[in-house]
Amino acid sequence: MPKFITLAKPQDLSKGFEDFFDTIGLTGEGLVIKAIAAVLVVIAGRMLFQAISSPKEGLRKGSVAIGVVFVAVVLALYGDTMFSTVTDAKG
Repeated sequence: MPKFITLAKPQDLSKGFEDFFDTIGLTGEGLVIKAIAAVLVVIAGRMLFQAISSPKEGLRKGSVAIGVVFVAVVLALYGDTMFSTVTDAKG
């Protein structure tokens, strides 16, 4: 008889989304930051496709799209650190 190996410990997800986001290490704020970064990447992709169709302004549009991708990557990687200084302010 084969011996089964436990790959991961069981998780109690009885509280729903709150438990799920805790297991993947995201809070509600972190999820919003990742969603904003994903939207920026989609916008940059659309900008790149528009840059291909217009050769006269292609270089400018392409460079702006690359800049938007850079901002999205920085936001996805360091967004929680950047916004934690704003949300922890005491009035």
